[in-house]
Amino acid sequence: MAIIIEHEKRRKEILEKALDVFVEEGFEDATYQKIADRCVITRTTLYTYFRNKREIFNFSIKQLLGKVEEELHEVRKDTALSSSEKLTKTIFLILDTLKENRRLLSVILDYLLYLAKSASSPEIIDSRVRRRTVRLRHILATMVIGGIRAGEIKNADVHIIDDILYGLLETAIFHLAVLKRPSVDDIKNMVTLTMNQLVETPRRPAAD
Repeated sequence: MAIIIEHEKRRKEILEKALDVFVEEGFEDATYQKIADRCVITRTTLYTYFRNKREIFNFSIKQLLGKVEEELHEVRKDTALSSSEKLTKTIFLILDTLKENRRLLSVILDYLLYLAKSASSPEIIDSRVRRRTVRLRHILATMVIGGIRAGEIKNADVHIIDDILYGLLETAIFHLAVLKRPSVDDIKNMVTLTMNQLVETPRRPAAD
């Protein structure tokens, strides 16, 4: 058991340091040797944990997303917040995470371009991107449905609301990774405006 724990601990350390290499070098220039050097281990040792740099990169992103999902879970189970407040806080948390990791976003775009050059068809890239976004879209949709059922969010098409909210996140990625903007405050304002339109206004009691 101790050996397994130590193995997982070393694996996480490699992922964290490898992520720094990807951010600094970009996906194509981040070689297997550079990752091994950053981890102060040999290539042979690195092979016992990961087969290639693509696997390292995928696991690094997965580890980062895992941390975000833990924070999202805490927001979702906060009974002091209304459905709309949970949804807004969730999106703001994601936006702040994107901002904190905006250099990494550029690496992810670089990675997608790398896949585009090496893949046999665009459908392969599209399916890989969708696999990584479907969980987040599911979380947002679930929160919207919960808000509608609680009467706190207007009864509208969940898919359309989900597309709008996810579209705002995609806009934030474009602003941060492509336009190199340092802030997401403008996107947060859009989110607030959108949520104000979605919140169900309590009905006034009928006059006697």
